[in-house]
Amino acid sequence: MAAFVVTDSLKQLIGQKEPPVVFKVEEGAIQRYAQAVGDSNPLHSDVEWAANSKWGRVMAPPGFMGWPISSGFNLFKLFEKLMKAGAPMGLLDGGVEYDFQSPIGAGDILVAEIMIASIEGRETKMGPTMVTTLQSTYTNHRGAVVLVVRNTFLNF
Repeated sequence: MAAFVVTDSLKQLIGQKEPPVVFKVEEGAIQRYAQAVGDSNPLHSDVEWAANSKWGRVMAPPGFMGWPISSGFNLFKLFEKLMKAGAPMGLLDGGVEYDFQSPIGAGDILVAEIMIASIEGRETKMGPTMVTTLQSTYTNHRGAVVLVVRNTFLNF
């Protein structure tokens, strides 16, 4: 078998930005997330303790970016766009990679800019497979990049 061939239509999607998503990071949401994932660090749950920390507020545990308060991005519409451009119909989640660059805390407003970072053709046990990487860059209201997330998807 041969590797999946990335068409010109698919190549044109690389680097295109999707509509941004705005996230609000709320103290109570941080506390509930920390409890749900079993993170007992008082920086994530104890308001008084966190207020006396070097951060001066409740801080988010790794992986929590708040809740979307506005969104023009729709992952299913992106998959539909990829398939119209020639991506195979089968879809698997290939994993996620987090690059934490700056702390996220209660009161932060984050804007996520999402784009298709790469599309590659490979040969796998499933046959010809397209490997797509989405990159989401989160910037806080002070203009600092706080997080870069790379999601990998396999179409076969």
